[in-house]
Amino acid sequence: VIIFRMVEKSSQNGVYKLGAETTIRESFDTSFIIDYILLAVVLQLAMTHPSHHLNFGMNPDHARNSLSNCGIRQPKYGDRKVHHMYMRKKGINTLINIMSRLGQDDPSPSRINHNERLEFLGDAVVEFLTSVHLYYLFPNLEEGGLATYRTAIVQNQHLAMLAKKLELDRFMLYAHGPDLCRESDLRHAMANCFEALIGAVYLEGGLDEARQLFGRLLFNTEDMREVWLHYPPHPLQVQEPQTDRHLIDTSPVLQKLTSFEESIGVLFTHVRLLARAFTLRTVGFNHLTLGHNQRMEFLGDSIMQLVATEYLFIHFPDHHEGHLTLLRSSLVNNRTQAKVAEELGMQDFAITNDKTKRPVALRTKTLADLLESFIAALYIDKDLEFVHTFMNVCFFPRLKEFILNQDWNDPKSQLQQCCLTLRTEGKEPDIPLYKTLQTVGPSHARTYTVAVYFKGERIGCGKGPRSVSQQREARWNILVIQTHRIYEM
Repeated sequence: VIIFRMVEKSSQNGVYKLGAETTIRESFDTSFIIDYILLAVVLQLAMTHPSHHLNFGMNPDHARNSLSNCGIRQPKYGDRKVHHMYMRKKGINTLINIMSRLGQDDPSPSRINHNERLEFLGDAVVEFLTSVHLYYLFPNLEEGGLATYRTAIVQNQHLAMLAKKLELDRFMLYAHGPDLCRESDLRHAMANCFEALIGAVYLEGGLDEARQLFGRLLFNTEDMREVWLHYPPHPLQVQEPQTDRHLIDTSPVLQKLTSFEESIGVLFTHVRLLARAFTLRTVGFNHLTLGHNQRMEFLGDSIMQLVATEYLFIHFPDHHEGHLTLLRSSLVNNRTQAKVAEELGMQDFAITNDKTKRPVALRTKTLADLLESFIAALYIDKDLEFVHTFMNVCFFPRLKEFILNQDWNDPKSQLQQCCLTLRTEGKEPDIPLYKTLQTVGPSHARTYTVAVYFKGERIGCGKGPRSVSQQREARWNILVIQTHRIYEM
């Protein structure tokens, strides 16, 4: 029997007092959970499925559609077309209204009373913990192998098994309605509940407590838990346990990197970690860096996701999970990362196999990888607090600009929203369809011609290579030049 000692905050004197005790029966040794003392409100929030407070077992869309089809919700006065025009744009107006809100410097508690926001945070924590441990435990495994292992650990099916170990299905607060009748839906909800629990532990106990809980649940034997929780240091740190800065005098590459350290105000204890972060994949194996930066890029991506997720979770209390995801995707992406890398001059310190030592023009993706690798090197050499400080200076101040410019709303989504507002009452909504009309050029430099169709008519066409930036530009051209034709239909 495991005892969760709930702690509730007294509204009179502002102190914490011992509340009720809740028991969880376990078939294996989980006495470690006694150490996790959570605020009652946070623990209850982590266990609350969205259906518990929102619809009490009835799918709200089914209820609204039934009332509309029976004519109960139809307006009895005025022009019905005007009413319908407002209703069909209501969802988009609500989305834009929420996404236009700026972050709070002094955030207030969120009024969202279910676990979606905690699940959003816990998902980033689980991915971060998995990435860090795999990175250290498999020092010779390439990025693709690390990504495969991480996918196996963080997938919902596996997280649902961990939730079953804690018997979270017995303590989840959810409505016994049609939404969770199927076993697959219930297991998905259990996986989300487990991520929300990890997010709650991270909020109340910190990263180390979340690491202990997740690590002990992953393995049933104490030996495997010890291996997972006590991973070895980085190979470059093993070679020089104290510091490797004495190698700067004999290495021109490291001497050049000292200029970058001065520009950012961070002195690395193991400067070879910084050198590896700037070593591109085209460079062969060498004894200075022991490899290229692709593994670091894998780790740095998870680190940035966690730091950005925590910031958005705290400073945007009124945003649901979907809104937070849109903000995070606009904040942490290849374009933003490449822009920060250029502003810091990282391209001048990239280590390539070019013997001429001339400046090399790097692609957006390569610049973004440089920044992610640098984030990983900063975390390995220092700690997560340094990464928080770096992103507070270089990333988070840009968020206001992204919100005002609606960078979270990409051209493809805008075009789809525009088409959805033109749906006919009582019929399935028409959505834009994309078709590839032509492919020209060799396999490594192909050019694609893509057309977009709406209601059977072609409304726009774009041409470019198959890359995210070019597709984005093509969709923007379609939206700006051709969208006015939709309103004429």
